[in-house]
Amino acid sequence: MGSTVILGIDPGLANTGWGVIKADHSKNRALAYGCLSTAAGSERCQRLNSIHQGLWDVIERFAPVELAVEAVYFGVNAKSALLTGEARGVALLAAAQGSMSVSEYSPTQVKQVVTGNGYAKKSQIQYMVKAFLQLDHLPQPDHAADALAVAICHAQMRRLN
Repeated sequence: MGSTVILGIDPGLANTGWGVIKADHSKNRALAYGCLSTAAGSERCQRLNSIHQGLWDVIERFAPVELAVEAVYFGVNAKSALLTGEARGVALLAAAQGSMSVSEYSPTQVKQVVTGNGYAKKSQIQYMVKAFLQLDHLPQPDHAADALAVAICHAQMRRLN
């Protein structure tokens, strides 16, 4: 298995985390990561367009071939889940436009693969992402760390298949 550039996404209307890694055999290396934030007072369609454009800029810059996206968690707040789903849809559209293959992972699955605990806290995820990618600092913000964790989860799952 050769090296693959993977884009991980932690979708959200207010904050969409993204992380690009290069998965090469048993080693992962961070290429870049960040968070696309949108203003709560802006029109929803403008916010979604901003997320799409930001993701498209990342896709054009790093040319990932695979997208790993966190599934929407339907907890107590259905409205929040719906808005997250819309941001996720924008990420899927960008992936389709970039001819990328797409894989989806639940939040519990990502936490289990990255930390060994499906109920890990944000700080544990950040610590393990730092260790996996041999970063000299904790990845910030936590949305970006979560996106890197999704990409790492996908890289690990690829190796098992």
